[in-house]
Amino acid sequence: MTAGSIRAEQGQFVSDVAANLHGFLGGQQGTMATISPDVAPLMGSITSLVTGGKRLRALMCYWGWRGAGGEPAHSDIITAGCALELFQAAALIHDDIIDRSDTRRGGPSVHKRFSQLHESEGWALDSERFGHAAAILTGDLCLSFSEEVFTQIGRRAASGTTARRIFNLMRAEVMAGQYLDILEEVAGPVRDRAGAVNRAQSIIRFKSAKYSTEHPLALGGALAGASDELLQGYSAFALPLGEAFQLRDDILGVFGDPGTTGKPAGDDLREGKRTVLVGYAVNQADPADSTYLDTMLGRQDLGEAEVAELRRIIVECGALDATESLIDELSNQAFEALERLPLTELPLTALRQLAEAAVSRAA
Repeated sequence: MTAGSIRAEQGQFVSDVAANLHGFLGGQQGTMATISPDVAPLMGSITSLVTGGKRLRALMCYWGWRGAGGEPAHSDIITAGCALELFQAAALIHDDIIDRSDTRRGGPSVHKRFSQLHESEGWALDSERFGHAAAILTGDLCLSFSEEVFTQIGRRAASGTTARRIFNLMRAEVMAGQYLDILEEVAGPVRDRAGAVNRAQSIIRFKSAKYSTEHPLALGGALAGASDELLQGYSAFALPLGEAFQLRDDILGVFGDPGTTGKPAGDDLREGKRTVLVGYAVNQADPADSTYLDTMLGRQDLGEAEVAELRRIIVECGALDATESLIDELSNQAFEALERLPLTELPLTALRQLAEAAVSRAA
């Protein structure tokens, strides 16, 4: 009965979030149309990006709410889910620009779509620069929408509440984490190699893990009036889960199947990502291989042969095994903390299923 109840409740929530997003963005599209019909591609990009997806953050928020006694299908948690989805979309738009990633979910990323629009219309000046500028503005608009939607919750999300503090902290930490990420790309090769793994773990914690799992779960709990003790328990479960989730993403960025991930093979290597996986490789590979890795990482012209060689280095030096072991360690921490949470069977089982899917995914 629990499995069926979870499917039904999650399905209804995801449907409600989608409908809420559609209604909100439809209203915003009308407002933007009064400014100029030329603004339509910004709205279209946002609408496309928030349509579908795993809804991991919204679902973590929902079960945090339900675990703290919140009612199913309540408008406040649906609105919170929408705000998280819009924030996620803003982060993805900006992240793809920073990472020079031309694909997202198997199609062109937002900045690439604007570049293609420029080219198809035969406009003047540089198409790539236009694409980046338009996408930055689209991401900023999406970030503004996220705040606007969250504010609609009202008193539960008002200034001074725990929910508002979590939402504000989440957004600030992602920006700081993004900066640490790009800093490590340029400074990593000349920094202390022994600290590469620790720096990479700090990046994934603040850039991804906290906003993917920890803060959404706590946000849902806070909106439902969770105690400090329950919120601490949520954090003990969700933070290691989020780190394991991102480590799995880093492995997929190097070894994932493009047909499943929607990104070219070895894309993270071309982007120069100084991940935990790469940190282990830099430290554990022999000097020649380590130097080759440092030299090739971040080259946009990496071909299949170079990607294959970098993969070989990562595997043979034990970096892949070390990362898998760390995923297992963090996953065990998360599941042990989950079993200590004072939750009823339905939210407990739902969170367990989300956690299992997060650390074992192929895309």
